[in-house]
Amino acid sequence: HDSDLPYVSVPRLFIATAIQCVVAGLPSSSPAAARTGALDAVFAAGMVSHLADPVAGVREWARVVRPGGTLALFHPLGRAALAARQGRTLTPDDVRAEGPVTALLEAGGWRVRSYADEPDRYLVLAGRTG
Repeated sequence: HDSDLPYVSVPRLFIATAIQCVVAGLPSSSPAAARTGALDAVFAAGMVSHLADPVAGVREWARVVRPGGTLALFHPLGRAALAARQGRTLTPDDVRAEGPVTALLEAGGWRVRSYADEPDRYLVLAGRTG
């Protein structure tokens, strides 16, 4: 059990791929149609760079998470390792870089609590403001 991660009950933890349904305009009958403030946390694995509208996406995650709740942005590879694997150059304006992701999350109703970009993991933990 990692002390950086809060305990959340399984029914109140939502996987970001389902929340993305709302951002993409999929039917409201999808599991993403969660009540405002109904969740303790959102776990977004490899999602943030694929959001069509990143600000709208993180705002939607903030809408469904209670104030003080947690957002975890995760990837099993850090930015440099992923760029090397994909044969691309790492750039400072990459949405997952510390400055851009912090600005994105703050614009969407989150405050970054920790940022880790290591070879074997990328993890940003943010708390819901408001």
